[in-house]
Amino acid sequence: MSAVLVLLFSSSLWGLTWWPLKFFATQGLSGPQLAMLSYGFAGLAGLPWLLRQRAHWRAQAGLLLLIALVGGWGNTAFVSAMVLGDVVRVMLLFYLAPVWSVLGGRLFLGERVSLRRACAVALSLGGAFLVVGGTAAFSAPGSTADFLAVTAGLAFSGNNILARKAQCVPIESKTVALLLGCGFTSWLMVLALAPQAGPSAFAFSAVTFSPLLLWLLAAFSLLWMALVTFTWQWSVTRLEAGRSGVIAIAELVVALFTATLLGGETMTLLECLGAALIGSAAVLEATDSQAPAPSPESSLSTLKDNT
Repeated sequence: MSAVLVLLFSSSLWGLTWWPLKFFATQGLSGPQLAMLSYGFAGLAGLPWLLRQRAHWRAQAGLLLLIALVGGWGNTAFVSAMVLGDVVRVMLLFYLAPVWSVLGGRLFLGERVSLRRACAVALSLGGAFLVVGGTAAFSAPGSTADFLAVTAGLAFSGNNILARKAQCVPIESKTVALLLGCGFTSWLMVLALAPQAGPSAFAFSAVTFSPLLLWLLAAFSLLWMALVTFTWQWSVTRLEAGRSGVIAIAELVVALFTATLLGGETMTLLECLGAALIGSAAVLEATDSQAPAPSPESSLSTLKDNT
């Protein structure tokens, strides 16, 4: 139950992340630049822990590299989509992720898809569909933000599966690897966009780095993003991929309500009904006592038995 609570906390913090992201965007920072600064600095700060624990993760170094690349892209794409697009639309496309988490858990980890879990997925997706107004959400043509949101959801689902698979890797190492991976992938994106942004490889000319902005970026990087990444990795390591994917949809609820309260948006009756369905799905999955997730130790034994 503790892993469920931690994941709910992490998801809620993720749901609030749009707020500082939108603020930093008003200061002239693009999504890739913001991801590179926030995740990259936190990753570099945690590099000593990663090196210190190399004896523990050396046997699964390949999986750790995949966590860095897949999870890193997920975070880079999510941040960039949030900065570029509408919060509600981005969250809907991102939260196709529970379907991929359940299917991926079944295909790669052999997790059972029970009727209860299938119902939870259906409720969560149906709720997300209602929240954004049904078919009206897809009336606008696809955009870069849409593509980034979809691929972010895919990458987050893949990261959940990899985190479950890499049971030998300490949580701290997974966290630092993901942060470094995000810094690396966002750096590549910044370089790719540099010709469009200007002659500078990093194109920060539109940003005035005042002392206050630097302090806020440091706090966002070393406190907010490091905390949300660590708690996410800790919880998904201890939960089945399908279960974590459904529970984490609480992020969507938090994002929508905070966007209403802090962003001046209003919620229709249809959106409220959708949020209720999503909350019901999270409760349904979180209170499933029929198929408890195995502990990291027992999961490791299972993986050894299957090799």
